[in-house]
Amino acid sequence: MTHSDPQNDRLFSPGDAATYLGVAENTLSVWRSTGRYNLPYIKVGRLVRYRLSDLQAFLVRHTHLKGDAHE
Repeated sequence: MTHSDPQNDRLFSPGDAATYLGVAENTLSVWRSTGRYNLPYIKVGRLVRYRLSDLQAFLVRHTHLKGDAHE
């Protein structure tokens, strides 16, 4: 994914990212370990962070409109 302005792309902790997405923090941990969803994250040592643009793109990819085949 190309980030238009990485200098202004806020980084979220797993707890803040979970709150933003409306899921439990443990859910993000499971998604990272199983690869269930394509949600990019940054990991340096034990530190995990999520870019705001990646969280927004994730929500867009998982937004379904009435009549979608996935409904």
